[in-house]
Amino acid sequence: MSNRIFIFDSTLRDGEQTPGAKLNAQEKLEIARQLARLGVDVIEAGFPVSSPGDFRAVQQISRLVKGPVIAALARTVKEDIDCAWNSVKDAEKPRIHVFLAASDIHMEKKLRKDPETCLKEAVQAVKYAKSFTEDVEYSLEDATRAREDYILRVVEAVIDAGASVVNIPDTVGYAVPEEFGRLIRKIKTEVPNVDKATISVHCHNDLGLAVVNSMFAVQNGARQVECNVNGIGERAGNAALEEIVLSTIIRKDLFPFETGINLKEIYRTSRMVSKLTGIPIPVNKAIIGINAFAHSSGIHQDGVLKDKRTYEIINADLIGGQAAQMILTARSGRHAVRHQLESINYQLNDEEFQNFYHRFLELADKKKEVYNEDLEALLIDISFAEPTYELEYLQTVSGTRTIPAAVVRLRKGEETFEEVSSGAGPIDAAYKAVDKITNIITRLDNYNLRAVTHGMDALGEVSIKITHKDKNIIGRGVSTDIVEASVKAYLDSINKLINMMAHVNNNNNKIKR
Repeated sequence: MSNRIFIFDSTLRDGEQTPGAKLNAQEKLEIARQLARLGVDVIEAGFPVSSPGDFRAVQQISRLVKGPVIAALARTVKEDIDCAWNSVKDAEKPRIHVFLAASDIHMEKKLRKDPETCLKEAVQAVKYAKSFTEDVEYSLEDATRAREDYILRVVEAVIDAGASVVNIPDTVGYAVPEEFGRLIRKIKTEVPNVDKATISVHCHNDLGLAVVNSMFAVQNGARQVECNVNGIGERAGNAALEEIVLSTIIRKDLFPFETGINLKEIYRTSRMVSKLTGIPIPVNKAIIGINAFAHSSGIHQDGVLKDKRTYEIINADLIGGQAAQMILTARSGRHAVRHQLESINYQLNDEEFQNFYHRFLELADKKKEVYNEDLEALLIDISFAEPTYELEYLQTVSGTRTIPAAVVRLRKGEETFEEVSSGAGPIDAAYKAVDKITNIITRLDNYNLRAVTHGMDALGEVSIKITHKDKNIIGRGVSTDIVEASVKAYLDSINKLINMMAHVNNNNNKIKR
């Protein structure tokens, strides 16, 4: 049996189902490109039939991202499979991923179908998908609550129908390690044609066991692991990619497997996903949390100073967390800045770089030293902006015996608009002033602030989520001033909302014509 584990990344599909996470097509493309640099084997780019936006995002990724297999999810209906194929047909290596329920509760209560009907549908769907591409994956949804004899029948039948990968999901995080490992072993030993397909697993974290269940499955014969960066996903999340990969590195004695992942890209990928989804990384998150390599105990500190191996099993350098870097200042020229961007794998064309360099100088005038984290925060801040309104001027007043107030001036094309407002604090006042100018009323649902770097002049990154009618929008802004960063994040979300509504109106007009 091969010792190669294929990493199937579902951050853009299952990960985006995390409450509060919403990515536009350009953000999905940026993450997909980073996943390719990371070295994942498969990128599940989305569920194309779910919306025109998701279809376009999967199609764009298929056309522009080279290296990994690009997979699209589909139910066992022809319309879904047609849509999935049309979204990935231009990919270098396309895959159609078909799924259907396998547990009695899902078949009876959700689908209102009997097991034999579902089995027949599964076989027909795989055969139909196979008419488009050789690479077809089939998933038995809620497999860990299904009858084992039925699982074995379905696995054998879909492999006979042409499935190249068969996935065993722990859809609701119900399994425990020993039982899940036994199930995978049973499939590997009792399904007569199992050698014709790769057995995959997809574990959710409802009991906090997603990673360990995945590793037990690997020990028992699974050779594809479906996982998400930072462990994001529905409910309690999915198996964390970085934890799966590092388990095979640190405990090679128990997991003598190879993944093909570029370890140096783990930290950067993690930070990008966190920034673009607006989901902060818990400080104590294994592998990539900011406390993962921190020591406060005196005994621990003494040991680490003498030999890091006393209390650290992972070196931060291994995942690209503390790579040596050039420190930039306001005196750094274009060549130095471009070189540093390229050293952290960011390629900008001349127009993009000119825009970036202007923002870099603004930041460098405020900070003595600019680090890689600052550069990446600036890139996130400007890369996906479609500016309708731009912040031209901001002044706030607040204090213990002062009513907080803000003056905000925005530019829209050649016009400028200025408003004054008071509020519960300077940020609230500034947001109300923006509302007066844009005449768009929203609800602020979430607000996160984090320091990108250390020190009194640290760059602050604000991530917010707003709601307007039935739309949820995530906005981001960075500045050394947290009020300014907050206003930039609010404007980012407002601009996205305006562009989204314009796109909907354009589509409606096209339909009317």
